[in-house]
Amino acid sequence: MKDQLIDMCDSLWKKAELSLIEYESAELIIDALTTNGFKMDSIGTSNIPTAFVASYGSGSPAIGVMVEYDGLPGLGQEAVAAKTPRKDHKTSGHGCGHNVIGAGGLGAALALKTWMEEKSIAGTLKVFGAAAEETEGAKVYMARDGLFNDLDACLHLHPFTISSPFHCRMAAVSMLMIDFEGRTAHAGAAPWQGRSALHAAELFAHGIAVMREHLEPTARTHYIYTNAGVAPNVVVEKAQIKLLVRDIDTQHVAATTEWVKQIAEGCAMATQTKAKCLVFCGMHDLLPNAPMANRIYEHMTQIGLPEYTEEEQEFAKKLQISVGKPPTGMRGTLVPPFDVAPTVGGSTDVGDVSYNTPTMGVFVQTIPPGCGVHTWQATAAHGMSLGHKAAIMAAKSLASLGCDLFTDADLLAAARADYETRKGDYVYKSPLPPEMKRPLGLDAIDTGDDAFLAHLHCHDPGHDQGLAHMEQHIEARGQ
Repeated sequence: MKDQLIDMCDSLWKKAELSLIEYESAELIIDALTTNGFKMDSIGTSNIPTAFVASYGSGSPAIGVMVEYDGLPGLGQEAVAAKTPRKDHKTSGHGCGHNVIGAGGLGAALALKTWMEEKSIAGTLKVFGAAAEETEGAKVYMARDGLFNDLDACLHLHPFTISSPFHCRMAAVSMLMIDFEGRTAHAGAAPWQGRSALHAAELFAHGIAVMREHLEPTARTHYIYTNAGVAPNVVVEKAQIKLLVRDIDTQHVAATTEWVKQIAEGCAMATQTKAKCLVFCGMHDLLPNAPMANRIYEHMTQIGLPEYTEEEQEFAKKLQISVGKPPTGMRGTLVPPFDVAPTVGGSTDVGDVSYNTPTMGVFVQTIPPGCGVHTWQATAAHGMSLGHKAAIMAAKSLASLGCDLFTDADLLAAARADYETRKGDYVYKSPLPPEMKRPLGLDAIDTGDDAFLAHLHCHDPGHDQGLAHMEQHIEARGQ
């Protein structure tokens, strides 16, 4: 399927549709699945138009494969090793490599389906079209609806600067919109008649800053102003802050989130304004799984790393030079899973899947060490042969593990035991509040609120930091 997967990788890269509006990208994958014998269980899954679930087979075991396909704003880039805007003037790009995730996950699913059909393998294979990973992750809504509950295991992948099992923990996160409402007045003639929502927001930001001193070292809070008034001579009636709270698990995040709400209420009282705090999304921390990590590492070792041409290595070195790093090129080492899964600072909606079923994935190298995702360098690499080779390696690795999960009862039992041990007594509870029937961004799309939608599509400040933290672990091991 090499040519088919490369074509899918390139087609998704060219479309580079943003979260919640990836209609054509989702359709490409849906068409490939239905053409190859998958049944569409749902399209527009969990009230998200660009999400879907497809299946093949019936009965147990039930194994899932997740695909993603949304791009990022502001990362439109030609597939060349110098910063070059796209010739078609598209300003979005696959800086996180979701075109590779879409193609690699699709390849694994198609290979597993063919193998099940040819070998008369019993069981159910499901493919989850996980839209909007970059913003309000569809997987969180799918998890709330129980769509992963009947799986025996679920598989995923992500581009990175290494190739390795995805054996790490990632942070839980809570996403909040803090709205302050005051009263307008002429700021010069009669400011006493007004009450400034901006003053409340500024006081709130200071409150968050002083709160940080008393948080545990694992916690992160970061925010942006999404509305701070329209004119300096008008007392600001409405102000808004978007804030993210991260920590090692949902319990820690929930405690800090309550503190954030108290700060907002206190600032409203201090400025005689009104405060409203909406937790519009959240994600669990990611649970690793040692038995599946060790098994997929065996397969990755047998499959081997891609062989890079001289031209590809030169491409990679130019990317490294562009970020001021030594031009060492692509890695030649497959990194084994850590004995103790490291914790990184970024977050993913795969975390909510991992609290409902044993979950494992692969990192596949698409960019050279020193280059980060969510950059033009990553967009360029994901649009050429470095992305192609990563998608194919991921497809082979996930399909190989999938074959074992369908046929090796001992592996399934070990994966389940590891999952139960890590989860402990915790019973999954969706981080989504009941009033969130669908992502907030869909309301912005429906109402034409372009400014608000732009803020929802903003860069995730913790993602690159978390990946950089993982790189430090790897370098410390001399890999």
